[in-house]
Amino acid sequence: MKKIMILLVFTLLACRLRAQVLQPVHWSYAAKKTGKNEALILLKATIDEGWHIYAADQLPGGPAKTSFNFTAAAEFSLAGKIKQPTPLTKYEKAFELQVRYFEKSVIFEQKISLRQTGGKPVVVKGKLNYMVCNDHQCLPPEEVTFTIPVN
Repeated sequence: MKKIMILLVFTLLACRLRAQVLQPVHWSYAAKKTGKNEALILLKATIDEGWHIYAADQLPGGPAKTSFNFTAAAEFSLAGKIKQPTPLTKYEKAFELQVRYFEKSVIFEQKISLRQTGGKPVVVKGKLNYMVCNDHQCLPPEEVTFTIPVN
């Protein structure tokens, strides 16, 4: 009976800890055709109040920058680098440097060139990495996979 009670307590604690996992950034994706052989991939981060993520061009030596890794495919190729709006900038004592960051929401854009697919749908896949912080803590960098159909 004592073993069952201990097991029950650990199970309840594990459930409670899982419920407390912080996820202050929510990602959504879209693709928009901009021409017969061109499209724009949109990766949007919606960030909870009080939190921020770092820019794709954040300098090394501080927080992890937001980065994107697109899986190579015969149906498309990247056209240029990822674009972002102008980030906010401030000095962060914790990192002892100027950081470039976004609050509330940000949309990253990647142009792609489409190749002839013979009617086969184009799907863009990849992974993104980001780090999120607030005034009290930073969460470990997180990797997110994405799949975006281009119609």
